[in-house]
Amino acid sequence: MAMPDTDVAIVGLGGIGSATALFAARLGQRVLGLEQFELGGHHRGASHDHSRIIRRSYHTEHYVRLTAGAYDAWREVETVSGEQCVWVTGGLDLFPPGAAIDAATYTSSMRAAGVPFEVVDGAEVRRRWPAITVDDDVVGLVQADTGLVSPDRAVPLLQRLARDHGADLRGGVAVRELRPGDDHVELMMDGVDVPVRAGTVVLAADAWTNELLRGLDAELPLTVLQEQVTYYDAPEPEPFALGRLPVWIWMDEPSFYGFPSFGRSGLKISQDCGGGEVTAGTRRFEPDAAILRRTDDFAHRFFGGRLGAALHTATCLYTLTPDRDFVLDRVPGYPRVLVAQGAAHGFKFAAWFGRTLAALAAGAPAPDDLAQFAFDRPTLRQPTGATRWLV
Repeated sequence: MAMPDTDVAIVGLGGIGSATALFAARLGQRVLGLEQFELGGHHRGASHDHSRIIRRSYHTEHYVRLTAGAYDAWREVETVSGEQCVWVTGGLDLFPPGAAIDAATYTSSMRAAGVPFEVVDGAEVRRRWPAITVDDDVVGLVQADTGLVSPDRAVPLLQRLARDHGADLRGGVAVRELRPGDDHVELMMDGVDVPVRAGTVVLAADAWTNELLRGLDAELPLTVLQEQVTYYDAPEPEPFALGRLPVWIWMDEPSFYGFPSFGRSGLKISQDCGGGEVTAGTRRFEPDAAILRRTDDFAHRFFGGRLGAALHTATCLYTLTPDRDFVLDRVPGYPRVLVAQGAAHGFKFAAWFGRTLAALAAGAPAPDDLAQFAFDRPTLRQPTGATRWLV
């Protein structure tokens, strides 16, 4: 297989890598994207299924402000493609009494960033969304901009657009080693005798990131969890339809989240960070019965028995940093290698990641708002368990 030299080589073509390929190609860079599995999206990592949350409500002002860039970058993709990427549903974050997650961190962060929201009680939640059953003392934060992005639609779209702008994307190519030089990085691949020489490499490899970093004597303290989502039958589908039900998050431990009907039959519900620790190589694709029981029980209570049986359960990987913040930085000592890690809440930001990484690869200075996502920040120097409750 002939491999060209390139300005930017991207390892991993999930949401972040595919967006990087598009934005780098639009900047006029020669782009080579390499995916160890098939192109068009696959089910082995973190960039698949029908829906992911996009929202302005976050636990810190920094993230709330960053979400503006997420929405803006997806709008840019929509403008380039003429296709819809974001479906706005409105959002409902729910905090029961004594919730493990502090509602004040969300209200204060949105207030500081100038993002409008509304606080309602459980009775008002039931009035607006009769399908939901919560007690009066539950606090609800309503934010109008919340919605969903579809990986199953967005990943193929980003790849098609990248190719339309000249990117060379190749599936079934596993990169095994990076060899930095003075003015380039060599990428060694399975089944390819001659390495690729790239001016910059972007690692967007999620659960496989450390396999490539070890060749640079670098490592991130990542925890990989096997998670799952379940679709439930809705015998009376109208209250759960897109436009009738908001995207919602139950802000407690355990934390659950869900969507209106979208993309396939049934209503999607999942527990956040409910799965066990795995690696990319040891994960399984069979559903975990214990998680399913917890999700069944919550779904029955939350929707007042209005849902039927589970129709389908799919697994995915969460790759977490200890502080659950992103990594978007150059590897210390290797300025030609950029790492992007979405910390299991990054798909909503995939287009923003891609636009930012493409600019950095083209030589733009790092903006100030990336300092929190540094590769060598203090919280990444100690391999502690990951913080939870971010979707």
